Amino acid sequence: MSATGGNKAIVAALLANVGIAVTKFIAFLLSGSSSMLAEAVHSVADSGNQGLLLLGGKRAKRAATPEHPFGYGRERYIYAFIVSIVLFSIGGLFALYEAYHKWHHKGGIESWQWLPVVVLVAAIVMESFSFRTAIKESNHIRGNQSWVRFIRRAKAPELPVVLLEDFGALVGLVFALFGVTMTLITGNGEWDAAGTAMIGVLLVIIAVVLAIETKSLLLGEGAEASELAAIERAVTDGPEVERIIHMKTLYLGPEELMVAAKIGVPSCESAHDLARGINAVEARIRAAVPTARVIYLEPDIYSVAAAEAGTGAAAATAVPQQQDASGEAAGRSGG
Repeated sequence: MSATGGNKAIVAALLANVGIAVTKFIAFLLSGSSSMLAEAVHSVADSGNQGLLLLGGKRAKRAATPEHPFGYGRERYIYAFIVSIVLFSIGGLFALYEAYHKWHHKGGIESWQWLPVVVLVAAIVMESFSFRTAIKESNHIRGNQSWVRFIRRAKAPELPVVLLEDFGALVGLVFALFGVTMTLITGNGEWDAAGTAMIGVLLVIIAVVLAIETKSLLLGEGAEASELAAIERAVTDGPEVERIIHMKTLYLGPEELMVAAKIGVPSCESAHDLARGINAVEARIRAAVPTARVIYLEPDIYSVAAAEAGTGAAAATAVPQQQDASGEAAGRSGG
């Protein structure tokens, strides 16, 4: 995913949430609705989260240093994880606390009674435009994946985060509208508290999902199955490599994949021929998977005997362990 598409969705969500937060706070101050207060804080938390995503994207572009030789691409994952914490604590837990407080201090909406309804309907319209932008930008890279798989497998965290936030915001607005409307109809503030509680539970669930997914990215995820297949074809699609002995991949950032592989190469007459073959393989890998920007290839002479002996299918010169009289493998004595 290009950072441009993610930033467009983030900026759209940020502008929408700032405007929505202001109107919600005004509606809360005039009406006293707890659902409006919970939704106002929710919009403030979302605005802060979008700011964090933009900051993470900017900091991730810093050049590599000796202390961080692989760069700062994973900062985007760190800030996405912080977003989940903010959404959980400021959004979800505050809404649950406000629901508890409102439930024990019952009271209807006595002034500016229909203002919260007007504000919530307007907020739903504005949030829908933001959600539409996130969907449109996600469709550029989602392909034929389901939305659940896209959110779970996306290496760039910005669009899944914005999608979940916008979805949660829309559902939360519906919950708030339900609570406020029922309170106006019945005069019972418990409905307002119930709507606030539903918002809190929703935000906590979304925050937990975000935390789980970004934790996986922080721990380090490898290439997708389709990417692995493309890399394998690129490595073996030429006379330079007989086979892949073993290979590992790791995303250093959303748009930077590291490929490390031990490859079985045929015998050659010079180091120059070997180096030229490896360079050709690296070029094919980058052409097949453009995100594969860091590639380490270790050439070796594949040996079936060494592979069967469990020595990692490494060199043909691997020396098999000698056995003692009891049939056990004799180890080397320490110095």
